[in-house]
Amino acid sequence: MKLRPLLPLLAAGMLLGGCGGNTRPIPPVAHVDVPRFMGDWYVIAHIPSRPEREAFDAVESYALRPDGRIQTTFTYRKGSFDAPVKTMHPIGTVKEGTNGAEWGMQFVWPIKAEYVIVYLDDDYQQTIVGRSKRDYMWLMARTPQISEQDYQAAMTRIAALGYDLSQVRRVPQSAATNRPKP
Repeated sequence: MKLRPLLPLLAAGMLLGGCGGNTRPIPPVAHVDVPRFMGDWYVIAHIPSRPEREAFDAVESYALRPDGRIQTTFTYRKGSFDAPVKTMHPIGTVKEGTNGAEWGMQFVWPIKAEYVIVYLDDDYQQTIVGRSKRDYMWLMARTPQISEQDYQAAMTRIAALGYDLSQVRRVPQSAATNRPKP
C-alpha cells in the first residue's frame, strides 16, 4: 500500500486532533477594531469556566480605559433567571503585535489568561473567543438571541477550531427587562 496519497489525510488528522493534546496556538482573526468591539456582548453559548457553569443571562461588557486596558464587567445569574446578579471585573490587556485580536484577561494579579478573538463578523454583531488549550470558549452576540442558522454555523467554526462540541452549553437568556445591569 502506498502512503503518499494518504499523507494529506494523515497531516489533516494530526492538525485536527493535535499531537500531544490541543495546545497548538488557536488562530486569531486578522484584525479587531478594539474601540468598536467595546460594549455589551450576550453569551449565547460557552464551554464554561467553573463560575459560569450554571450561568443564566450572562453578559460580558467591555469599556476602553484611558490607559489602553479594557475594563470588563461580566454579569450573570447563577442557576436561574430569578437568582441574584453576580459580577466579575477582570481587566483585559491587548497583546502587542496582534492587531487587537489577542488579549490577556486578568482576574487575579499577576496571572493573565489567554483570550483570543477567533471569529468576528464584519458588522461586529457576533464573535467567538477561544483559548489555545481548547478548554474554554465563548460564542457571544450583541443581541440575547441569534438565529438557529447562525448558531449552527458557529458550532461548525468551533468544531473546526478543535473544540469538543459535547462540552458546549447554551446559555439561557431571558427577556431584556430581566437582564442584569453591568
